[in-house]
Amino acid sequence: MVALNKKPFRWHIPILLLPAFLIYSTIMVLPLFGTLQLSFFNLENGKVIFVGLQNFYYVLTDEFFSVRFWNALGNNAYFFMIHMLVQNPLGVLIAAMLSSKKIRAVAFYRTAIFIPAILSFVIVGFVWKLILSPLWGIAPDLLDLIGLKSLFTAWLGKEAYALTTISLVSVWQYLGIPMMLIYAALLSIPEEVIEAAECDGITGSSLFFKIKLPLILPSIGIISILTFVGNFNAFDLIYSMQGALAGPDFSTDILGTLLYRTFFGFQLQLGDHYIGSALASVMFFIILVVVTAYLFIVQNRLRRYQF
Repeated sequence: MVALNKKPFRWHIPILLLPAFLIYSTIMVLPLFGTLQLSFFNLENGKVIFVGLQNFYYVLTDEFFSVRFWNALGNNAYFFMIHMLVQNPLGVLIAAMLSSKKIRAVAFYRTAIFIPAILSFVIVGFVWKLILSPLWGIAPDLLDLIGLKSLFTAWLGKEAYALTTISLVSVWQYLGIPMMLIYAALLSIPEEVIEAAECDGITGSSLFFKIKLPLILPSIGIISILTFVGNFNAFDLIYSMQGALAGPDFSTDILGTLLYRTFFGFQLQLGDHYIGSALASVMFFIILVVVTAYLFIVQNRLRRYQF
């Protein structure tokens, strides 16, 4: 006996999703599996042979290459921490200020802060290289206006400052993204909750830290994991500002620039598609492990704060 209330299958849903699925599979999923497959092979005596985990062992332990790998991984971790400690807290702070009803011209401030995020990384890198140049940059003159010219140095040309400088440039460019996401999360908090807190005498900064902040923790968690994925896939800004060698003396080298030199080759370094694929696979597994741990451990605990 056929149930009378059985819902018909909605054929329009898979039909509408099919083009996006095919495009995503073609440009993302298939190349990913192709890279993973390539990482298990190598070229010996002109023949492609299966070498198992040998390429991964080379990436992690080779006397020459492993030094570059661990240096790039450490720089990546530092690059990520700068964004976590500077970009995201600033994004939360600015979003909290813009969500206040006392602030006027909110749309102007939102737009001004978000505009750098839509600029080309080539433009951003080139402009900041000009600004920070000790020869023709305007940074020394700007610092001189406030009496701090003595603090200026060739930040992009010194190993101790180069990576921090580029990290802060990246923070400036992408600050608008966490700001907009947190701003949207703050606006989604029901007015009844805010009014109830104000009736209990919770106002000002206490209202934000005791009521609003716990409610937007899931959004902050999502921003944190997006920051991690974006930073460990970073390449463009460092390449445009410091080149493929990520100078000075590889002090700004991250996994993205190391992968570029390894896979395609650069100057005297010959490209190796098989070692490059192994390095790309290692990057993929690092991101996969962290994202999986976040989704199953952290995000489950943060869901209790959602409405």
